[in-house]
Amino acid sequence: MPDSRDNPWTTLEAEVKYDNPWIRVVEHQVLTPKKAPGIYGTVHFKHLATGVIPIDAEGQTYLVGQYRFALGAYSWEIPEGGGTASETPLESVQRELLEETGLTAAGWQELLRLHLSNSVCDEAGICYVAWDLSAGQSCPEDVEQLVIRRLPFREAVAMVWAGEITDAMSVAAIQRLELMLRRGVAPAAVAGAVGALE
Repeated sequence: MPDSRDNPWTTLEAEVKYDNPWIRVVEHQVLTPKKAPGIYGTVHFKHLATGVIPIDAEGQTYLVGQYRFALGAYSWEIPEGGGTASETPLESVQRELLEETGLTAAGWQELLRLHLSNSVCDEAGICYVAWDLSAGQSCPEDVEQLVIRRLPFREAVAMVWAGEITDAMSVAAIQRLELMLRRGVAPAAVAGAVGALE
């Protein structure tokens, strides 16, 4: 009997249906795990998603608000974006933090890695927490119309629990940092700034 972790799908052929600088859409002719013929559409992401929760000395964080075209809705999120193959994930997220908020940070720690919608795409993300912040000039991309909101980290947690933040990377990163703070394993500078969570 095969290992249950082995790939049970058989790919017969694959055809690229759409390709641009950010994504590639492929239609696969397959045999399903039950060996029935079928199709499977996949989306390949050409950039790594990165995001960061910046925490300042007063325990405040920064959210980015923007209208998301694909959703047709406004979204509050942690600073995030896509990293290219020419930069490390940390370089990517540092660039995104500066572009979107004007902030730089001296302290960084990875929070988690995740797959964002693994039933149809291979998009992967890495999220960080950053501290020891310095303010500078933001420089968002031409396609971005951003609103920056500074608020206590505990209020960002409350927004997640109230369903006011629905972006997957933001939800996962904020809840991960909340859990780290509650378990006493967050970076000391972050824990000291945020204080006890009630």
